[in-house]
Amino acid sequence: MLQINTSKVSGRDRNGREHVVHVRRAGMQRTITCDTCGWRMDTPFLPWLKAEEHLAEAHQATPDPR
Repeated sequence: MLQINTSKVSGRDRNGREHVVHVRRAGMQRTITCDTCGWRMDTPFLPWLKAEEHLAEAHQATPDPR
């Protein structure tokens, strides 16, 4: 049976706009998708770290504390 899990990493830029990156898991594969710019990446390792890096580099957004 295929199980799919979803989580998100969000952050705010200097202007207070929220940016959200979703992490979806299907089996061993993780897919990262940015709601703001449509950026997408498939990665098997450290998806939340890569999502935080995208927020910081592409949107100058500081990830919200968990």
